[in-house]
Amino acid sequence: MTYYGTVQNGMVMLRNGASLPDGTCVTVVPVRDLTEHPVSGEEQTIWQKLAELGRQVESEPCDLPSDLAANHDHYLHGLPKRQ
Repeated sequence: MTYYGTVQNGMVMLRNGASLPDGTCVTVVPVRDLTEHPVSGEEQTIWQKLAELGRQVESEPCDLPSDLAANHDHYLHGLPKRQ
């Protein structure tokens, strides 16, 4: 289950009066715009889910080469680099 809320005075306040038991381990992932998340009773669209996943992945470190898009044949098949 996913909970949404905002930070107020350094504490996470969950929407719609939701609460979790003391001692619950959680992961907090800041989002840019809470208006993209559904309000009570609404399901997220596939596009909203994909946008949220993209924001999460975007914030993680990546060790892929910066020219991967232009030179994928070089990295996959050993062909000479294009650029």
